[in-house]
Amino acid sequence: MDDKVENEIKCLDKGFVRLVDVMGDDSSIVQAARVSYGKGTKTVHEDRGLIRYLMRHKHTTPFEMVEFKFHVKLPIFVARQWIRHRTANVNEYSGRYSEMKDEFYLPSSEQIRTQSVINKQGRADETLPSEHTAEILDSTQAHYEASFELYQSLLEKGLTRELSRMVLPVANYTEWYWKIDLHNLFHFLKLRLDTHAQYEIRVYAEAMAELVKAIVPLAWEAYEHYMLNSIMLTQGELSILADLLPPTELDVEQCIKYGLSKREAGEFVDKFNKIKKLSSNE
Repeated sequence: MDDKVENEIKCLDKGFVRLVDVMGDDSSIVQAARVSYGKGTKTVHEDRGLIRYLMRHKHTTPFEMVEFKFHVKLPIFVARQWIRHRTANVNEYSGRYSEMKDEFYLPSSEQIRTQSVINKQGRADETLPSEHTAEILDSTQAHYEASFELYQSLLEKGLTRELSRMVLPVANYTEWYWKIDLHNLFHFLKLRLDTHAQYEIRVYAEAMAELVKAIVPLAWEAYEHYMLNSIMLTQGELSILADLLPPTELDVEQCIKYGLSKREAGEFVDKFNKIKKLSSNE
């Protein structure tokens, strides 16, 4: 791994994401692709074009040739969301073999918010009154301290570690090693960088994104253009859009002015014409 890459980013109050190992980079993607496509291009410019083509057309296998291994310290409740992504290899700190640490996540006052009335599983932008916030944080901290004291007392009485840990809150920090290929990592980040994702896991996703883009800048650029910052439209939404489009013709040269390659421009003209055919005005 390049020594110039910053390989640890602090997250939340006591957590971190550390990039401990990488296999491959942008060149690994094009190398794998050229096995499929035969003799390919050699320059960085043409490598970029190939990576963008692969991403645009969802040829995902070459991206699976790059792997990242992270060491992550995170609250258990964040880990329980994270583990739902089943395409990674994980090895977690064991509360059966080792004693749990006296480390719990305490959110900042800015995150003490009301329940969203729109998103049933998320928080609203509105914070609670300052006196309520202070009371919540103080009582939560007191609960952490009492829980850990109980945990230690159970251990001292001779109760096994695997049962003693049952009294600890899910805000307790855990650690794991998490290994995943780039294709599936991109999918993870697409979901967890979204504004609808819980703030705490989004902080980790943002940290991972910073580490990943330094290793595969060409793939990351393509990912931003074709996945992360793209949107999906349903058939009904496309029909609405078709009715709103003016009766104009679009050509490749017009599209190139917006930074699209000639090939991309041609593909977009085809899409544009398909959308127009959905119009109820025709």
